[in-house]
Amino acid sequence: MNKHATKLILVATILIGGLFVYNGQKHQTTSVNQGIAEASIVKPKVLKYGLDVQDVVFQDFKIKPNAFMGDILMSFGVDFDKILALEREAEDVFSLRKIRSGKNITFIKDDECADPSGFIYKPSLLQFVKFDFGGEVCVSKHEVPYEVCVESASGVVNSSLWNAMMDQGFDVALVDKMEDAIAQVNFHAAQPGDQFKLVYERIYVEGKPTSTGKILSAAYKSGEYLRYGFYYENDKYKGYYDQNGSPNKKTFLNAPLRYSRISSAFNRNRFHPVLKRRKAHLGTDYAAATGTAIMAVADGVVTHRSYTKGNGNYVKIKHDKTYQTQYLHMSRFARNVKRGTRVKQGQTIGYVGSTGLATGPHVCFRFWKNGRQVDHRRENFPPLNPMDDSELPEFFAETTELIDELQAVPFADRKVVFAGNNAD
Repeated sequence: MNKHATKLILVATILIGGLFVYNGQKHQTTSVNQGIAEASIVKPKVLKYGLDVQDVVFQDFKIKPNAFMGDILMSFGVDFDKILALEREAEDVFSLRKIRSGKNITFIKDDECADPSGFIYKPSLLQFVKFDFGGEVCVSKHEVPYEVCVESASGVVNSSLWNAMMDQGFDVALVDKMEDAIAQVNFHAAQPGDQFKLVYERIYVEGKPTSTGKILSAAYKSGEYLRYGFYYENDKYKGYYDQNGSPNKKTFLNAPLRYSRISSAFNRNRFHPVLKRRKAHLGTDYAAATGTAIMAVADGVVTHRSYTKGNGNYVKIKHDKTYQTQYLHMSRFARNVKRGTRVKQGQTIGYVGSTGLATGPHVCFRFWKNGRQVDHRRENFPPLNPMDDSELPEFFAETTELIDELQAVPFADRKVVFAGNNAD
């Protein structure tokens, strides 16, 4: 195992407050009957949420829609005064109002018949909140112990990168991160036979994989075209860069949606499916399920957040003196996105719908250059500023190990749809 992977695994084991922690078996030896040793085995403690599972009983309870935590706690025998005290104590740590319906809380009891002395709520996989009210009321946040392992994968695109990775059970987040790692690649134009490989972090809780961390390095090959992405971070830079230190992030994203397909391209002589006549289509339609997040393709300021009969719910963004973009037919707008709001590239600004003149759920994406609508897929945008020359020696030193790790992962054979393995 190289220094980079070893460092990740050693540093990533967190032991704060935990789910299950095994202390290991201890042996105590005493001298009995003229020096004959007898071993007394002390059973290891098994901790859950920092509590010995032999000392308490845990009871899961699912929060139903429109339920109030006060009513739930009273039904489990918690005094009203303690509920009020708990609400006050929780306000600055984790408000009871943040507990969501459909999720579980876990009550803590001394035995099966006892009233609860507290409960646990997990707002995320790697965090839990402990609400104590058996004696003095106390609310505290804790990190779940976890381990980060470095793993690798490689595969071949048959129809899309999305299908190639999702068919093998990888979560949506990893596909997201793959697109971020090599943002220069237009994955909407992926060709059958394209190959990819990546080295990434996988997070384990209780020995089970729960989520993915960063992609550390990635490569994408389409014919003779080969693109790399390496994660690099210091006080001045953060993100993905190619092997020469050039940023992989593009001035504009290729599309405002992930995992979508183009249902209607930019066409000045398109037959309109609703109006039933020839009408220029000065945008690109991306079909996706209702509710899919729509992203701003670049940093900018929202100039319109409105509704018209044709556009439906739409948002328009000014990026600079040259470029503007517009996103049509939204089912709803993202919270806190209003006229005058500054948005960042990749930020959710709304959700796919079919409002206005639309036959199905999609976003009609429109792109202005110097006040004229153009086909964004044919534009050559200026590159982002490269990394300072003074930074390159440190960049090359940091990425040498990442390059070695990635080179050790072979591209999958084109006859194989997908291959996964662990990287030592």
